[in-house]
Amino acid sequence: MFSSADAKFVVLAFSSLFSVINPIEAAPIFVAMTAGAPQERRRMAFRACLAAALILALFALTGGAIFSFFGITLPAFQIAGGILFTSMGLATLRDDDRHDRVEPSDARPKRDPSVVPLGMPLIAGPGAISTVMVLVGQARDGGHRAALAVAIAANIVLTLVILLAAPAIVTRIGETGQRIVSKIMGLITAVIGVQFVLNGVESVALSILKTART
Repeated sequence: MFSSADAKFVVLAFSSLFSVINPIEAAPIFVAMTAGAPQERRRMAFRACLAAALILALFALTGGAIFSFFGITLPAFQIAGGILFTSMGLATLRDDDRHDRVEPSDARPKRDPSVVPLGMPLIAGPGAISTVMVLVGQARDGGHRAALAVAIAANIVLTLVILLAAPAIVTRIGETGQRIVSKIMGLITAVIGVQFVLNGVESVALSILKTART
């Protein structure tokens, strides 16, 4: 059973991944890229989410090994990941034409797009992978790792539901609604990035103070 610390980590992991994956913003892209085969959308959504889940699970399982192999410390990855998230969020806040650039006629694939580019990098993109890596570094015990697994699974399931409902969602919220959601998620992503940087800097500062006292 999850402790209160594990429950807090679930909330942190879920919100971090959700803001980066941003399935609501991915919905119009999914609709555009599957415009040539609307009858295949359900199968493509399932395959895209399965591929994304496997990719994120792989990095969640091997995150510690990658840290050890390259000699990467958690504060360094927190700061680097935080800078990445902040830049992504700020880019989203500044970008007013993202949805305008996704045209159905240009996005119709000549092959099945469910794994690439829908599964990766649309769902399991660099931001999501970096988020998982940072969260793996912050996982202190088995409870935290289980909480991360729950957060990944919950995000994938929610993304699948949104992609299945994507045609109706895109029609209902319209272009203005898509832009509003994009801006909100961009702001959340930027704030989470700043928090990761602060956590990394705090760890480095405490380490320096501890060393100075000895």
